Amino acid sequence: MRQRVKRGRRPPSLTWKVLGVASLAGLCVVLAAWWAGPSLFSVPEPEQRRVVTATVTLPAECTTPDAEETVRFELDGTTRDGTLSGCGHDQDEQVRIAVPSDAGGSGLVEVSLAGTAPGIGDLRRPAGLFLLVLSCAAGGVYAYLVVRGPRLRTALA
Repeated sequence: MRQRVKRGRRPPSLTWKVLGVASLAGLCVVLAAWWAGPSLFSVPEPEQRRVVTATVTLPAECTTPDAEETVRFELDGTTRDGTLSGCGHDQDEQVRIAVPSDAGGSGLVEVSLAGTAPGIGDLRRPAGLFLLVLSCAAGGVYAYLVVRGPRLRTALA
């Protein structure tokens, strides 16, 4: 009487259907991330600011913590005063500042230096999308390895 020898499961072959489903799923994830917009991988776009030239009217010493200087600038034909978080400028020095677009009304306007206005980093979005594609590929490889199961070891005689 012959005994049947149990053999291990054969690993599934990597067919175009398997690759197609994995590729389509990864593509859908990347497209959904792209559709979500720039806020997915970077900070949201800052509010609109206008860059104008201002004159420092009350400079601040850099030895004081949280130093603020007072500046005077012209906005829409009217002369306005603002506070600039910074120090080290001279009296009557010209500086370029960024004024928020909603700087209406009266009183001091909080302004910032034009070179330090916040924005979106140019590299965040492509780097984030690349890492997303890489994680989709890694997930596909992991799923294939789970479905394939353990490999059989050959015994050396």
